[in-house]
Amino acid sequence: MSEYTQQYRVAVVQAEPVWNDVAGGIEKTIRLARQAAEGGADLIAFPEVWIPGYPWFLWLDSVAWQSRFVLPYMENSIELGSAEHRELERAAAEVGIAMSLGFSERDRGSLYIAQAFIDSDGVTRTTRRKLKPTHVERTLFGEGDGADIQVIDTDFGRLGQLNCWEHLQPLAKYAMFSQGEQVHVAAWPSFSIFEDAVYALGPEVNVGAARQYAVEGQCFVLSPCGMVGQAGQELLADTELKKDLLRLGGGHARIFGPDGRPLAEPLAPDQEGLLFADLDHRAILAAKNAADPVGHYSRPDVFRLHFDNTAKPMVVEGAMAAGGADERDEADGIAAEGIVPTRSSAPGDGDGVGADDGAASHAGRRSEEAVQL
Repeated sequence: MSEYTQQYRVAVVQAEPVWNDVAGGIEKTIRLARQAAEGGADLIAFPEVWIPGYPWFLWLDSVAWQSRFVLPYMENSIELGSAEHRELERAAAEVGIAMSLGFSERDRGSLYIAQAFIDSDGVTRTTRRKLKPTHVERTLFGEGDGADIQVIDTDFGRLGQLNCWEHLQPLAKYAMFSQGEQVHVAAWPSFSIFEDAVYALGPEVNVGAARQYAVEGQCFVLSPCGMVGQAGQELLADTELKKDLLRLGGGHARIFGPDGRPLAEPLAPDQEGLLFADLDHRAILAAKNAADPVGHYSRPDVFRLHFDNTAKPMVVEGAMAAGGADERDEADGIAAEGIVPTRSSAPGDGDGVGADDGAASHAGRRSEEAVQL
């Protein structure tokens, strides 16, 4: 059951990552978390692939040129259950703040654009993967599955996360809204690439997408955003042309209320810092009184969404494999009835999934229990 009594303070990051340096990235993450806590925040949200930084090299030159960056990027990505992951959990507990963290997840030899929610007692409640990497991202990152379109119960109400152009996927958004989302983290890498050349990649469109998400879903939207500073440009742009293609700045972090209003004064695009806002969930009720697209403002007799939110492991063993046909029949029956499956995750439910149990398998990463690492 959703509650609308929560009141708390949030912080949203606008900063340059520590490029291809997982240790440096963790250190900066902890430093920003402490600053947020000192500012009274209970929750801090970080940009897309904050660790080890967004791979802008994918957009700048040939595959042969890009190859020099691939191995360092993979080496500085984070495996679930690793020492780096546990360090982030300990930091959340020591600082006493919950984190929505964007990172490059390494699962054996593959990478995924991932987000984790770590609560203030240092437990990873969930992780998710970007459902469909965008454009050239698909040359480096694998895909998620339906279990990654998730909203979970937290101390801050029903919370969900998406990355970047997942906010341009109408069906993904509707699936999120259908799960009773109250607080949404819309994580972005920066708006630095192809400025003045490809309008759809710029801040006007994408800040607008985050704002529209708030209005459509009647939820709070925390929209952290990375930046490109001198360090990033020096690493990735070895010609004047590349410096023009990947410009300095690009930070456009925002916080929106459920009626679309801005709740924090933006920073300059080249300024690092934190945005703060005080959230009161009663504003969600006020917004939903006018338009609730998964409630009184819906028309299920005309439009319905078929949403398969099950994890899809690459290998199914034992009894599950033998029962596959029955499971497909059941899924087909659900689709025929027009039922929209949803997931619910409550803090403390279940026994948790240990590092050895959950780190190696895609299905084991996301569960309706706490991921205790």
